[in-house]
Amino acid sequence: MRSYIPKEDEITREWVVMDASDQVLGRLATEVARLLRGKHKPDFTPHLDTGDFVVVINAEKVRLTGAKLDDKVYYRHSGKPGSLKSETARERLEKYPDRVIQAAVWGMLPKNRLGRKLLRKLKIYSGPEHPHQAQQPKTHTL
Repeated sequence: MRSYIPKEDEITREWVVMDASDQVLGRLATEVARLLRGKHKPDFTPHLDTGDFVVVINAEKVRLTGAKLDDKVYYRHSGKPGSLKSETARERLEKYPDRVIQAAVWGMLPKNRLGRKLLRKLKIYSGPEHPHQAQQPKTHTL
């Protein structure tokens, strides 16, 4: 029996809007990663991009459980000596709420060309407005 592999022109991609208001970060990120990869579709193929475009609104209202606002630390390093920078989740959520969600989703995607391609289909906005009304996105709830 041969496996079915969809052709590029057979893949249909939809636009989905998710509201992050009062959603737990990890649970939101797993659902977004599932939609980006296309695991909810019957023609899912692990090595192809069969997923949908995902628009996340109200990113600043995402919720972290426990003491993660002060205990979770994001690090970045340029590679030069003494250039290690760190910030807590509270600091990053105040300055760049979209990067908190993007980092959580990136941790759940493959770390290769396919994962980078999938991450480009994720659009995150800190407020309730988004410029993707022309694509007629569907609302998705958790």
